[in-house]
Amino acid sequence: MKIIGEKINGTRKRVAQAIAERDAEFIKDLAKKQADAGSAWLDVNAGTHPDKEPDDLIWLIENVQSVVDTPLSLDSANPRALQIAIKSVTQTPMINSISGEPERLTNILPIVAEHGCPVIALAMDGTKIPETSGKRFEVITRIIKETRALGIPDSNLYFDPLAMTISTNTASAMIAFETMRCVREQYPEAHLTIGLSNISFGLPGRSFVNRYFLSLAMQNGLDSAILDPLDREIQAAILTTELLLGRDKHCLNFIRASRKGLFDKPA
Repeated sequence: MKIIGEKINGTRKRVAQAIAERDAEFIKDLAKKQADAGSAWLDVNAGTHPDKEPDDLIWLIENVQSVVDTPLSLDSANPRALQIAIKSVTQTPMINSISGEPERLTNILPIVAEHGCPVIALAMDGTKIPETSGKRFEVITRIIKETRALGIPDSNLYFDPLAMTISTNTASAMIAFETMRCVREQYPEAHLTIGLSNISFGLPGRSFVNRYFLSLAMQNGLDSAILDPLDREIQAAILTTELLLGRDKHCLNFIRASRKGLFDKPA
């Protein structure tokens, strides 16, 4: 299970403040903590006005790369910002994200193809998210036709089936799971990812909802997620689920984490 660390995101008030004030130490600290927690990628999202975004994204990239070697996920829907910022990365980044929206496919997919990037692809083709797994899978099928036409391997695709808040639709989790199963059956080389915290928005006990959803999603084929890698309970849920799904040979990862105190109750 690969973690995409979510915390360097300009839509978060404290991160936005750090970007505006050029508080490099705050950003570096976030990067180090997430890398130390085992993130496979660090999501980097400036979240600023399109005119400022290229400079802000480069500033984030340079500060993060000055303290960690973890690959980055460049989180932007702005092709110009991506084209400029990608020149500053030291290793191939992930791109977050494309969708079935023609403009995104036309403007962002060539960047993905040119640089050989893994890319997150959202199961939507406009501002409205399809309500059924069948409609979401239709979008995924259209996306994969476009990526294959550009020579992008299926193994570089990370499809997000979109877990919408369950407080407004109690079928949200089941729709996401069914979409995951369709991807696994039809495109076995592709990956699955998800923005974890969306599922629990507006509910009490959000950490419980997130954890159990994550475990069920992993059973349905999820192999990466955008989440908070500093959340000990989420880390414990990942390791325990991998153990129970037979993905932890000789239970070694679980045992090592236990020895490091991951499953101990906080003092």
